[in-house]
Amino acid sequence: MKMADHYLLGWILASVMGLFAFYYIVYLLVKPEEDNNRRSLPQPRSDFVKTMTATNGECRSDDDSDVDVIIVGAGVAGAALAHTLGKDGRRVRVIERDLTEPDRIVGELLQPGGYLKLIELGLEDCVEEIDAQRVFGYALFKDGKHTQLAYPLEKFHSEVAGRSFHNGRFIQRMREKAASLPSVKLEQGTVTSLLEEKGTIKGVLYKTKTGEELTAFAPLTIVCDGCFSNLRRSLCNPKVDVPSCFVGLVLENCRLPYANNGHVILADPSPILFYPISSTEVRSLVDVPGQKVPSVSSGEMANYLKNVVAPQVPPEIYDSFVAAVDKGNIRTMPNRSMPASPYPTPGALLMGDAFNMRHPLTGGGMTVALSDIVVLRDLLKPLRDLHDAPTLCRYLESFYTLRKPVASTINTLAGALYKVFCASPDEARKEMRQACFDYLSLGGVFSTGPVSLLSGLNPRPLSLVLHFFAVAIYGVGRLLLPFPSPHRIWGASGIIFPIIKAEGVRQMFFPATVPAYYRAPPIKCN
Repeated sequence: MKMADHYLLGWILASVMGLFAFYYIVYLLVKPEEDNNRRSLPQPRSDFVKTMTATNGECRSDDDSDVDVIIVGAGVAGAALAHTLGKDGRRVRVIERDLTEPDRIVGELLQPGGYLKLIELGLEDCVEEIDAQRVFGYALFKDGKHTQLAYPLEKFHSEVAGRSFHNGRFIQRMREKAASLPSVKLEQGTVTSLLEEKGTIKGVLYKTKTGEELTAFAPLTIVCDGCFSNLRRSLCNPKVDVPSCFVGLVLENCRLPYANNGHVILADPSPILFYPISSTEVRSLVDVPGQKVPSVSSGEMANYLKNVVAPQVPPEIYDSFVAAVDKGNIRTMPNRSMPASPYPTPGALLMGDAFNMRHPLTGGGMTVALSDIVVLRDLLKPLRDLHDAPTLCRYLESFYTLRKPVASTINTLAGALYKVFCASPDEARKEMRQACFDYLSLGGVFSTGPVSLLSGLNPRPLSLVLHFFAVAIYGVGRLLLPFPSPHRIWGASGIIFPIIKAEGVRQMFFPATVPAYYRAPPIKCN
């Protein structure tokens, strides 16, 4: 039998075993999930929600009765949503804490699937005139070996590719485009709480730049205030996990081994990323597991980067990396993940990182946010009147199901890959890490399948599960010779199935069985 036949046989058998394992775990997970849903009750409001009577006489009302939607936050999600709803004729008011250009070390890589969503929203020109770089795939490095993983872009227009850029420049372009619409008003202010009356969110309480406290009202308030959101506490069950932190550097005039590609180094203890953010700059993100990082101010971080990290980067990057460390401007940011667990609330909705986060290793956050905006736009488009809050709330419950194929695929892949790519003393985890590298190095369907999932071009949860177990079985038995150990397969299950359970098995794999999936636009709102 030829080696190619061995590969094909291994992949087919891995897929079959993956299916059996998947459906067995689904059987174990769906019933507890449904039981939990039946037990869920309305949650008490947090300190960030005030009743209407509590604000009477305390602050001035900035009455704008013509507003359809208030958006809290003008980051990627808020700015894109403002433009989208404004273009559809909605009267939108955006309140953003700081309208100056943001300076972040994440949100700099947009996957091809996210770029396609930009096109759907009419925002593709926002990656122009900011020195954005096209990205055509990834280079993966491990123990001196490397492989290139190209995005499967053959069926798309030549403009379709990933984009990498300075996050702040991209956001400013979207804010400018949103503000250019006559129906969209952007203003600087800090929203301190949501305003509630008889269980319905009616608007927001906010402070202006001068410190004056005002109220604003609209039939629908959409909270997009980012990963550090305080307002989300009353709209969802925020189970935030911080598995690691990113340490960010900018390398100047650095030639990457593979031009126009992201670079992932499977280092010890965890991955290192490199990708271009302009024609002269390369972003380096060093993952540090846990919530505590070496001190930057004491010089401990610089020593860690030079002595532990630098020896593991490719030789072509080494000098630029060390020079960036010596230059300083070392920045850190916690990496947060949070499954979407909303409390459907009349008059309010969560979007963006305030609603759902995943480890940023795979650069999927903006793709999920833009995909969510497309789903919400399509749901709202047939509605002329948003004032019947309870009816609108019931209708928009379908949003949480319709978003799942894209969101859950990207979220699950991000969490699973991070766990697989981290070094571990556990032999099964070591084997899984090596198997993942070798599996992707096979090329063909073994690389294009996972990369199409990661890029948002093929957001199919079942395909993700099949490839994940194919990797596990490939690593254990290397083409099933000898037959793989069940212990190793269950070890792989321990990585991916807790993530799937948090995403929601039924919504992720069987959305058509969720009643909200079939909700039609309410007649009262037409």
